[in-house]
Amino acid sequence: MEEITDAIDRAAPEHFTQAPPKSAQAQMRALVKSAKGDKAAVAERLGVTRRTVERYLAGQRKTPRAALRGALKREVQRIWQPGIRRQARKKAAASTGITVEVWAYFGYTAPVGTTDEPRLRHLTVHLPPEWADRLFAAQDEGASDQRMREIMAEAFQEVYFQNGGSRAANLLEVEFTGIQAIDVSY
Repeated sequence: MEEITDAIDRAAPEHFTQAPPKSAQAQMRALVKSAKGDKAAVAERLGVTRRTVERYLAGQRKTPRAALRGALKREVQRIWQPGIRRQARKKAAASTGITVEVWAYFGYTAPVGTTDEPRLRHLTVHLPPEWADRLFAAQDEGASDQRMREIMAEAFQEVYFQNGGSRAANLLEVEFTGIQAIDVSY
């Protein structure tokens, strides 16, 4: 599961100027259009057969099961209003940054005599634009969730734990594991 990538994708709808399609048929149409007519590619993204995609497009099926309903909603949100999404991401990477709210286990490497046991923390941290830019660039390159976690851990180390260099200078490496919940806004 790609928790950080999904959290970034879930933040995009707050910028949409039009609501994504609601019916399964309209959602399938939008996905097939974004895939330039490749129904097999859409079927693979949704975890269904090409014939199932064709049935929804033709209106032969109207009510998807819960798993397909969730996949349709998620995939449509990923492709909906790409220009608006690009503008919002560009603004966050250039000037506003992103806010991350997370329940996760944080551990760190530090000098002898300090505790480095990971512990659950609930943090809400505003990350500056340069970190937003790094996260968006990594996502666009198709980075693994592990790589996204590493970038996020570096950001939390610098912004939260070290407060931009004003404290915990001897903190060597923050580890970001065991995400219980994560939300991103930009």
